Amino acid sequence: MNVLLEPLNFEFMRNALIMGILMGILCAVVGSYMIVQQMSMMGDMIAHSIMAGLPIAVFLRWPLSVGALLAGVVSAVVLSGIESQSRLKLDGVMALIFSSFLAIGTTLVTVLPGANRIDVIHILFGDILGVNQGDLKLTFAITLIILICVWLFYKELLFYTFDPIGAQAGGMRVRWYYLGMVTAISLTVVASLQTVGVLLVMGMLVAPGITAYLLVKELHQMMIVGGCLGAFASIAGMYLSYYLDIPSGSAIVLVAFGLFLLAFLFSPSQGILTQSKFVKDINQ
Repeated sequence: MNVLLEPLNFEFMRNALIMGILMGILCAVVGSYMIVQQMSMMGDMIAHSIMAGLPIAVFLRWPLSVGALLAGVVSAVVLSGIESQSRLKLDGVMALIFSSFLAIGTTLVTVLPGANRIDVIHILFGDILGVNQGDLKLTFAITLIILICVWLFYKELLFYTFDPIGAQAGGMRVRWYYLGMVTAISLTVVASLQTVGVLLVMGMLVAPGITAYLLVKELHQMMIVGGCLGAFASIAGMYLSYYLDIPSGSAIVLVAFGLFLLAFLFSPSQGILTQSKFVKDINQ
């Protein structure tokens, strides 16, 4: 019990654990939709595109989160516009937007007055041990808003996720749902800046969701199981970081990856070591 209780004596650890739990749930819910819609690389693009909004936010004296959110949404809208108005493949356009917005960000950091004060290392790798009450309130608000929206529009999102063409034919405003999904991804990335950072956020957005995908069949089950796995990965990663003195964000993502490997190997329905064909081949 001492091992579990000792880190809780420190306020920064309590704040970090709460933040990790919130992020585990939020990333799993948003990530589940990303995985089913095959939008995982879009999340990566948005995560890097937000770098363009940070120096602008500093220059205009806005909160960094506002600049990051706007840059993420704009990058996805530009992507959608180019894809819909040309014959270009999605992966090529993503690579173009990814690199261009990243280049814009690094250029503006050196050009705009005061933008060089941005702590790029913390933006890239996170600093969950430095979260404060303001960060917790922002993340809690984002998590609550997204969970409420998912609950209110679950049926519509389910239809749009699995059959976007049918949803459009049925009269649904699919562009609004696309914009809503992009905004949710951008908000999740913004909330993740303080925890795992830009470079590791994709691990938390994807790992709990695809782990749950190996264990359950329904989308709502995938979000619930993924949220539990994401929260557990955050808690376990924080304890490993505390006792092993390793980077917190990296520890969280590595635990999430370890959980995926366990499901990949031992999932009752899809694990490669539990599938009847594999077991039969081994026995033979």
